[in-house]
Amino acid sequence: MPALYHSHLPQLDLIARGKVRDIYRLDAAHLLFVASDRLSAFDVVLPDPIPGKGEVLARVSRFWFARTADLIPNHLTDIPVSTVITDPDTLAALGDRAMVVRQVRPLPVEAIVRGYLIGSGWKDYQASGAVCGIALPAGLRQADRLPEPLFTPSTKAELGAHDENVDFAHTVNLIGRELAEQVRHVSLAIYTRCAAYALERGIIIADTKFEFGLDDAGQLYLIDEVLTPDSSRFWPADAYQPGISPPSFDKQFVRDYLETLDWNKTAPGPTLPADIIERTAAKYHEAERRLTA
Repeated sequence: MPALYHSHLPQLDLIARGKVRDIYRLDAAHLLFVASDRLSAFDVVLPDPIPGKGEVLARVSRFWFARTADLIPNHLTDIPVSTVITDPDTLAALGDRAMVVRQVRPLPVEAIVRGYLIGSGWKDYQASGAVCGIALPAGLRQADRLPEPLFTPSTKAELGAHDENVDFAHTVNLIGRELAEQVRHVSLAIYTRCAAYALERGIIIADTKFEFGLDDAGQLYLIDEVLTPDSSRFWPADAYQPGISPPSFDKQFVRDYLETLDWNKTAPGPTLPADIIERTAAKYHEAERRLTA
């Protein structure tokens, strides 16, 4: 399999290398997004890539971009990658992992929607009875479905730092009330629609995060990736049982393995065993198959 996750495209201007994506400037209005096979856990990029992961992320994102375009415009364009990259070997190495997108100004928050009580939300609830300042009924169990989906934003951390959950008031302070309410509304609308679709295909979307950006005219766009196994918790509906952390089709499998290690969750990350890499890759592909087939 091509090892593109460790290389770059020297003929283009690399302007950012994130935890997963490499971003190249094409012109004043367009960027090339390349989804690598890198895997981050606890905001640390691990040394071992997951083969084929980047292509899964890109294909799944394209699928959801198309299914949510009536709710909000997205940054995906119809410009073929082959008009930007003409070398056949490079195109073959890229596979499906690249897309040409509009250049917009990303908002400084991640829009997290939670439909179930898990992860940091569960820890927050155990400590305070609330999630990101939103009070919840007493007596909820780990992985319980919430009375209604919650919008619980977080700040966007630099590479190697940890994202921080914030309340809605903090989001208003960052981007203004009107825009914060627009982001909350569309995030909940996307989650509600897509979670219902996924459930019909045997996948519970427990939670997810969206990213948004603005163009020069102030138009809001859905950007980056959408409802992928990297940005979401996907649970098999037939194995769901509240009270425990359910099995998943996402990188929670890797997080669970890492929790068994004596690692302080700071860089450098530990090496993954071959069977963990193989099983993680299989989970990503199974999630794609169930959602898009």
